Amino acid sequence: MLYSLARPLLFALDPETAHGVTLGIADIARATGLLGLALERVPARPVEAMGLEFPNPVGLAAGLDKNATHIDALAALGFGFIEVGTVTPRPQPGNPRPRLFRLTAAHALINRFGFNSVGLDEFLANIERSQWRGVLGINIGKNFDTPAERAAQDYATCLDRVHAAASYVAVNVSSPNTQGLRALQDKEALEALLGRLAGMREKLADRDGRRVPLALKVGPDLSDAQIGTIADAVRRFRFDALFATNTSMSREGVLGMRHAREEGGLSGAPIRERATKVLAAFAARLGREVTLIGVGGIDSGYDAAQRFAAGATLVQLYTGLIYCGPELIVECVKERRKRKR
Repeated sequence: MLYSLARPLLFALDPETAHGVTLGIADIARATGLLGLALERVPARPVEAMGLEFPNPVGLAAGLDKNATHIDALAALGFGFIEVGTVTPRPQPGNPRPRLFRLTAAHALINRFGFNSVGLDEFLANIERSQWRGVLGINIGKNFDTPAERAAQDYATCLDRVHAAASYVAVNVSSPNTQGLRALQDKEALEALLGRLAGMREKLADRDGRRVPLALKVGPDLSDAQIGTIADAVRRFRFDALFATNTSMSREGVLGMRHAREEGGLSGAPIRERATKVLAAFAARLGREVTLIGVGGIDSGYDAAQRFAAGATLVQLYTGLIYCGPELIVECVKERRKRKR
């Protein structure tokens, strides 16, 4: 209710400015205790996945808190898990502004942030300062100027550094906003990358005294052959989870709208069907061998229920949260409860 009143004011601002203002307000509201008073309590719906215990199956997708500076406030909204990043080894500014666009009539966004990141040192310091101790995913990527042949080294550096702080680590090979990144979804490059990270698993587990699950985040613009290749690699290298999906390069559902021609990844309601089909295709190939997380176009409890029906154990929100507010978290959890009875 409160968010629906505030949304017109926030939407009057530039999208990236509104993003920062909203997170700043959330920080203040959490620190003063007002956030808890203003929100409906999220019901418990414990889920076990990736060897972890989640208080509920609805999480925050990577990208909203890229630099891990708002963890406590976002966790106070009632998410079952929070994913921060994408973090890159070295700081980088990302693409020039404007780089975030609303397509309000379609409940959609186009972003071309380009992995703007404070880098590993500051990112990990931000996590250390947070007080929340729930399930924290860390999403990792490569620097924009790292050549393709050295991309695996960037991911290895990130995994080594974030391992001790993460509940799980998500490997992002599907953002459309870093040149050449999606080529890492191709068979040879993907197998080399996943093989290298999987090879680090036991050494890092011994060093840090616990096994941290590894997950892969893929895009929605995949052919059946690509889905098969990725599923085989995930199974072969014993990755624990797969996120389906990232943003899309397609403009289906928004053609003719203002900003539809902007470069970047499309998220929100227009990719809902595409993301659900990709999720279902992975579920058909992987069954219960790998935890599947449904992402993309969820802006109602019904949408979340469709992902659970398609094979997801967990779901994540981002664009839907911007259009619908924190009430969406409660709605998705309640829908999950109803359908599990």
